[in-house]
Amino acid sequence: MKKTISLIVLLLTLLPPLSVTAWGQVQARIKIIQASNVGTTVDGSLRDVYGQLGSLFNFTSYRLMRDLDLKLIGNKPQAIPIHGNRSLEVTLVGEFKKMAEIQLRIFRDGTAVLNTQVRLAPGRTVIVGGPKHGDGVAIFAISASF
Repeated sequence: MKKTISLIVLLLTLLPPLSVTAWGQVQARIKIIQASNVGTTVDGSLRDVYGQLGSLFNFTSYRLMRDLDLKLIGNKPQAIPIHGNRSLEVTLVGEFKKMAEIQLRIFRDGTAVLNTQVRLAPGRTVIVGGPKHGDGVAIFAISASF
């Protein structure tokens, strides 16, 4: 019995440590917004983020282009075509007790034009300014629940 226990302990010490990352699922919402100085219209569906937009950016018009609900699973990128030759790639790259880390990448003709990571607390929204789009720019409002 002693020899068996010693053998098990020896084997456990010699085996390489197994690291298992437990990934949960994160429900993310991404609003893709076109901001410009053409007109003074603010899309009614942006009421929940308009205060943040106005405090961060100096545009007169905000229009919702897409409203995406995504289920993110660790290190599995989701690619979403957003307009013409552009696509958005969203990846859950880290999870903490009260925080999710998400990577956003925008590609134009296969080349990354934006690559950033944000950390989100549940119920909070992070605003990220993006590349030029039409007469203005694309802005991303990202929130998550988990």
